[in-house]
Amino acid sequence: MKIAKEFRWEMGHRLPFHEGKCKNLHGHSYKMLVEFTGKPDDNGMVLDYYILKELIIPMVEELDHSFMVKDDDTQLINLLDSMDSKYIKVGFHSTAENIVYYFVDTIKNADLPENLTAVKVKIFETETTYAEAEVIL
Repeated sequence: MKIAKEFRWEMGHRLPFHEGKCKNLHGHSYKMLVEFTGKPDDNGMVLDYYILKELIIPMVEELDHSFMVKDDDTQLINLLDSMDSKYIKVGFHSTAENIVYYFVDTIKNADLPENLTAVKVKIFETETTYAEAEVIL
């Protein structure tokens, strides 16, 4: 059985290696679908949606209205510091694919119930583009 919940946030980023528009500072209205697969427990639940929200919402709130910046992008970090702007430093380029892995890695390392067998994360960077990854727990 599968259950899922949708989350949304606003976030800026840039891809300095990109040869097109994405090298510029810009932002997206991200939408994420987190899906758990597992056997329902004795109460008939794969995972309580409250527990799912408690796991994911802190991660989303950290990113919401922030700028995701690669930890070696000192030019951008200095700019954001000078503007007293909210940002999160990460060890990867902020592609949709890497952001999916960021969430998947955090979720799979959380203290999850044993009845869960897999987690899938799908992140829409725009209305028509997404990245997705699934891991077995």
